[in-house]
Amino acid sequence: MMTHPIEEIENALEVLNLPRLISKADVKKQFRFLAKKYHPDKGGDAKKMEELNDAYAILMEYIEGFRYTFDAEEISKQCPQANHTQRFRP
Repeated sequence: MMTHPIEEIENALEVLNLPRLISKADVKKQFRFLAKKYHPDKGGDAKKMEELNDAYAILMEYIEGFRYTFDAEEISKQCPQANHTQRFRP
């Protein structure tokens, strides 16, 4: 049974203990931190390491394959501070 991509991403975020709003660099940093802790060569659990690898692969595939839109509405959502002063002009 295939899971929905949203569920896969939410599960991956949970496995890596990450919030929904995160940068690519932070995903890598958290993965490396947990990999050091759970790697079988360091006395960790092989099953947990496999879960971490799968979660990291899912998130990186999503990040790398994300299609960006550069329309004005989306930019204003992503950068609300840019329009902040415009709201107070007479």
